This record gives sequence, C-alpha cells and structure tokens, in this order.
Amino acid sequence: MSGRVLPCSPREIGSLFLFEKLDAEQLGRLCAEGRVERFEPGPVYVEGDPATCFYVMLEGTVVLYRRVGGDDVEVSRTSQRGVYGGAMQAYIGDRVRQVYNGSMHVTEPTRFFVLPADTFAAIMQEWFPMAVHLLEGLFFGSKSTQRVIGQRERLLALGSLSAGLTHELNNPAAAAVRATATLRERVAKMRHKLSVISAGPYPREALANLIEIQERTAERVAKAPVLSPLEASDREDAVSDWLDDHGIPDGWRLAPTFVQAGLDLDWLDQVAAAVDPEVLPGAIGWLNYTVETELLMDEIADSTTRISHLVDAAKQYSQLDRAPYRMADVHELLDSTLLMLSAKIGKRIKVVKEYDRTLPNVPAYPAELNQVWTNLIDNAVAAINSVGGDGTLTVRTALDHDRMLVEFRDTGCGVAPEIRSRIFDPFFTTKPVGQGTGLGLDISWRIIVNKHHGSLQVESEPGDTRFQVLLPLTAADGDTPDTLETTDDERREEPA
Repeated sequence: MSGRVLPCSPREIGSLFLFEKLDAEQLGRLCAEGRVERFEPGPVYVEGDPATCFYVMLEGTVVLYRRVGGDDVEVSRTSQRGVYGGAMQAYIGDRVRQVYNGSMHVTEPTRFFVLPADTFAAIMQEWFPMAVHLLEGLFFGSKSTQRVIGQRERLLALGSLSAGLTHELNNPAAAAVRATATLRERVAKMRHKLSVISAGPYPREALANLIEIQERTAERVAKAPVLSPLEASDREDAVSDWLDDHGIPDGWRLAPTFVQAGLDLDWLDQVAAAVDPEVLPGAIGWLNYTVETELLMDEIADSTTRISHLVDAAKQYSQLDRAPYRMADVHELLDSTLLMLSAKIGKRIKVVKEYDRTLPNVPAYPAELNQVWTNLIDNAVAAINSVGGDGTLTVRTALDHDRMLVEFRDTGCGVAPEIRSRIFDPFFTTKPVGQGTGLGLDISWRIIVNKHHGSLQVESEPGDTRFQVLLPLTAADGDTPDTLETTDDERREEPA
C-alpha cells in the first residue's frame, strides 16, 4: 500500500521518542533516505506480505490486526505519536523470513515516517552495531530457549502421563493376576469335587440334572443384575437362611457369591427340586465353584478390556499410527486425553462432558491438539487443587458460527484481571517455582492460532474460568501439511 508523499522535516521526526537522541546529521540522513507519507483510512500493510518498510506514526490513529482463521482480529489501537511497526526485524536479514506479522490499518488520515527495510537495516548496523548484536543474540537466544524449554515441557508432560498411565495400567493388571491365581485354585477344587461326585453312588440322571443346572447357572451369572447395597444385604440374609435350613455347611460364606452372581431363592428351590436331598450339599458346593469361576473370568475379562482401552487411548493420544494432518474427531481426542490424565485429575474432581456429537470432524494435527487439551486440563486441575481439590471440570463442544468451540470450564481460583493479558506470554507462570515453565499456554496458543488458524481465549472469574478454543470446520485455502507447519515468525504484532 502507498500514500501521498509529503515533505520530511528533520525537526519533526527528531521530536519522536524513537529518534530524539539522534544528531542533526543523522536526522538529515533519515529524511534524505526515508519519506513522509499520508495514508487515507484503510490498510497500510497486510499480514503475510513481504516486509518492505518500517513505519513510524507522526499523527493519526493506527489499528493492528492478526489473522485468526478467516478473520482479522484487532490486537491494538492507538493514537500515540511515535508508535512503530512493519519491518522491525530487517536488521537480522535473510536469517528470518521478512514478512509482515500482522496487518496495519488507519481509521483517519494518518502521516507516517517511512524507511525502506534495506535502509533501516543498513542504518541500524552502521549506527548501532553493538545494539544490533545484542538484539540478534536476544532474538535467536529467545528462540533457542523457547525451543529447549518447549521440549522440556513436552518431556515433563510425557513423564506425568507415563506415571499416570503406569498407575492406571497397574490396577487392572494386578486384578487380572490375582483373579487368575484364584481361578487356578477354584478350578483345582472343581476337579476334586468332580472326582468325588463321579465316585459317589449318584444315578446317571442326577448327574445329568446337575450338569444341566450348571449350564443354566453360568448363563445366569452372565446376566446378573446390579443390586443396591441394601438389596444385596437383604438377599444375602435370605440365601444364607435357606442354605442353613437345607443343611448346607458354611451358608454365610456361600451366600455373598450366589447373590453377586444373581442367584436367588427361586433358583435354589429349582436346584433342590432337581436333585435328591443327599446330593444337594455336594451339588451346591459344585455350583459354588462354577459361580466363582464365572465371576473370576468376568473379572479377568473386565481387567484385560480396561488394559486394552488404556492402550488404545495411549495410541489415540500419541497418534503414532496416524497421519500428522488429517480430518480428526475432536471428541475422540478429548476422551483419550481425559483418560490419559485420569490419575492426575483424581476422584475429587468431577468431570462433566457436554459434547455436541453432531459436529463434523475438523482438519487438524491431532497429536498437537492433544497437547493443547493436556495443557488446558492440567491448568484446570491445578486451579481446582489450589482451592481445596474439590471441584468440577466441564469439557464442552458446540458450533460457533462456522467454527467448532471446545471449552474447558473449571471451578478453580480463576485468573486475576491484572495478569489475564499475560497468560499466553512465553515463560509467564503463576505456578510455584519448579512446577511450571510458563510455556504451556504459549505452546497452546501457537498450535491453535499459527498451525490451525483458530483462536484461544479465556474468560475468568473466581469459581468460573473458561478457556475457549475455536477451530475452523474446513481447511483454509491452500492448507496442506506443509503450509501448516509451525514457523519461527512472531505471533504478536510489533510494538505499537
């Protein structure tokens, strides 16, 4: 964009805070190699275009925008003389891609002092060589530090997830081992009982009836109803009394197993009617082993299924076997992350899912979205723990115009108004020393905004904090896995 060129006054530009320490010769060179331009309301430069000029406002009003998805979002508005923008990093040269990192508009006729980027770079290197070296070191050092700390952040998150996953896997694995050992013991007793029955003076018809009852008992175990503690207690007393009345030893020990398997007095009456009285105690003992083995096999099946679900969740979370960029089901990603973090969330925090399952899949880098979910859930858990550890984490999805909303709402301490504008800054953290790097939200911001063309924002008050992620439902024009790769471009506009 270009405006109307006007005369350049060394005195006027020397009155700006940026140039107030320059001498007359330096101000004269700036006017000779730069220019003053007047822009009518509209754009001055556009995000993503080659950064060809450095702009310093002499008078007027400027508004800075960043592109979020398909929208331009205002990030700054000012009428202060001397604010600057444009090719601020020209002095670094080709080591950084020289494009405008945001868009600048003016809302009224506005005058700028304009320096071509090459001239700005040459003057900086000639007049301020030490400052240029310091700025270059600060710029690249900050990038390197962010990269190293970011990797450390990921390793810490991985370590936390690994510890949680190990804990979650240990419980069902230990249960399966215990159940297997007990099952081996029960099967051995069942073989012994079978040998005793087969050696006894039992008619063939009685044995056939017993086998038929065993089959029906196994079927009944598979369909056992879930009883309340009071219902289970009442039924155990009734079954125990029935066993005692029929001369079955240790009825109090057998009753809980029978009740857990869904067996009641009607079933016991059917067993008593199907076998002779002298066979009944042995039959009840035999059927008890049948019930126990079925229950133990159910426990093993439940435990191994739990392990399988955890492994599937870990695979879904890591996305190791998936394409890095694809159409993804956000609800699957959220569920896998919540499962992976279940040990960290704990039992005192209630997790509520308010999913709109009608929402379509979205174009995304699933593994990186999982990293965002991890950071936001981790912060929510920390906020709830800071106020006693009891609270609610609500994860909600909904349609927001042409984008998908993913909201994480917690009942924690909230984000104070005075720091709300800084929480996405690199290295800013409210956690105690050693417990946070200050990069979790910065990384999340970059993943959502830079890589997915979405937005990440926060609304907060004590007891109600909401981090809201908005993701486009369709890929932007020209988006491919290559074009969506994260770059080293600054995500925020130049100082203004």
